[in-house]
Amino acid sequence: MKTPTRYVRHLIVSAAAATALAVPMAVVTAGSASAATPPCTNDTVSACVDLSAKRAWLMQDGEVTYGPVKITSGRAGYETDRGRFTVDYKDIDHVSSIYDAPMPYSVFYNGGEAFHEGSLGEKSHGCVHLGHKAAKRFYRELHKGDLVAVRA
Repeated sequence: MKTPTRYVRHLIVSAAAATALAVPMAVVTAGSASAATPPCTNDTVSACVDLSAKRAWLMQDGEVTYGPVKITSGRAGYETDRGRFTVDYKDIDHVSSIYDAPMPYSVFYNGGEAFHEGSLGEKSHGCVHLGHKAAKRFYRELHKGDLVAVRA
């Protein structure tokens, strides 16, 4: 059985993205002011995204449980929405019906926006791209009803 070219290309990008994710995890203390500090420490969210720092974290009770991890987000004309959202559903093998593109480990939180494995070198159509390892972790730890904060 021959693997479709677009899928093979995606696997190559994903492997490169996973390698690029070798980001040291930081211990965050209250009041520290660094790129490792999420802007959501006073929030009751399960995931926090800082679009300007191009980072995301998993959180519990205002404390970081995973991250920071590198992300890419929406390109011009397809900006990632900012705000507080609820996880709607998850799909481990999702394929975009609009862009006919694989979106592995999708965690949908704002209608069509989702965390998912994607290129860390290319902006998205509004989703938050994560490397392979981070996408698996976000998929495993986020659940329907969890709160997500996306900040500029």
